[in-house]
Amino acid sequence: MSQVEGATQIKRVRNEILVALKMLYPAALQGEQVLRTLLAVFPQLEWEDLKKDLAYLCEKGYAQRVIAETERDARTTSWRKRWFRLTSSGVEVADHCVEDKALEV
Repeated sequence: MSQVEGATQIKRVRNEILVALKMLYPAALQGEQVLRTLLAVFPQLEWEDLKKDLAYLCEKGYAQRVIAETERDARTTSWRKRWFRLTSSGVEVADHCVEDKALEV
């Protein structure tokens, strides 16, 4: 896969994460649920790549981690068990009301 194809794939995955989280907005999804949802569209998606994409979206402020009351120590919870929800900024990007060059395909 070329660099351009790889970058396009990353953008497509990140956009699909936003779409998946938007379907349940303002509720949250666990990392494992996000992965299972996206495997239907991207069967070759690896967990480590998805983890990077979730981290990126959280850093940009489009998604946020939700700490469940059942978590004993939020720092040690595996990424697959962590909950993520879309932020209001994420909704605007998912709805294409706001442009983000890093997510344009």
